[in-house]
Amino acid sequence: MPRLKTLTLSSLSTLALLAAAPASATTFTISWWGFNGDKLQEIIVNPFQEMCGCEVVFETGNNGDRLNRLQMRSGAGVDVIYLTDSYSQTGIEQGLFQPIDPAQIPNISELYEMAQAPQGEYGPAYTVGRIGLVYDSARVNPPITSWNDLWREDLAGMIALPNITTTTGPMVVLKAGDHAGVSAYEDQDATFASLAELVPNVVTNYNTGSEMINLFSTGEIAVSMTQDFTLNPLRAAVPTVEWAALEDGEIAVLNTINIPTGSENVELAHQFINFVLSAEIQQQLAEQGVDAPVNTNVTLTDEQAASWTYGEEAIGRLQRIDYSQLNPARNEWLDLWNETFGM
Repeated sequence: MPRLKTLTLSSLSTLALLAAAPASATTFTISWWGFNGDKLQEIIVNPFQEMCGCEVVFETGNNGDRLNRLQMRSGAGVDVIYLTDSYSQTGIEQGLFQPIDPAQIPNISELYEMAQAPQGEYGPAYTVGRIGLVYDSARVNPPITSWNDLWREDLAGMIALPNITTTTGPMVVLKAGDHAGVSAYEDQDATFASLAELVPNVVTNYNTGSEMINLFSTGEIAVSMTQDFTLNPLRAAVPTVEWAALEDGEIAVLNTINIPTGSENVELAHQFINFVLSAEIQQQLAEQGVDAPVNTNVTLTDEQAASWTYGEEAIGRLQRIDYSQLNPARNEWLDLWNETFGM
């Protein structure tokens, strides 16, 4: 299939750089979400273009859309792809990525162990987030300190859960299994019986972070399960919202960088990943509010670190998800989820 010609550029400055670049320059294509375009342009794109003498262009979109495009082109069309670990696991299973050569990415040795090889011989994680619980401290007392608190009787009609079709939703099923004292993979009956016990507490299942934030701001809910990147906008809408300090730990979300099988610039792709993982770039990304750092040489103030999963202690508490188990199970859980919540 021919190389994709229509690529979304993050800013007019990129257009100017491309117009000024010599016609013979190598084109290096990045597939990512497109968020924080101006900051990524300044911190990553401009210095990398200067370093490599190449033209950087982009494909943007959500995880599923970009992975589907890559699959349609049989792994061709982009040189590196950013994905959450759930979707990168799918890409690995579909044979869309090639193993990396760690010798060409020496900065991997500076990362937290969790980020170095999260999916075996494939790409490292460049940032780490967490899934946990948030609650309105003005309405919820005592504070939430465990996943099991979701089943508290005093929280009846106060909770919004992420839908099963979202990145976070399947974790609800895993935690329902934990609450029942079983593995959600091995005992679906007990797991979904536990989930049914949670239904009286649940107002709705949300599909987007903005929807969840709106439910808090209108007072329809006081508790939810979410990823930590929603915390700042949540607090802007409802200043009394707190991130729960869970004694039984939070769930890790890793964003990975992989090299597709059809990359036309494999050596340059390794150089790019090494560049993004450097302490200098990781420091800037964290300070500018773009991504949590995974390079252990990054040092943040308490204020800078407040919104991130940062430091050995915080990283060490995170629970990893085996997406080779979860991804196929999610499809099996869909009908049971809909039956449980009457959808």
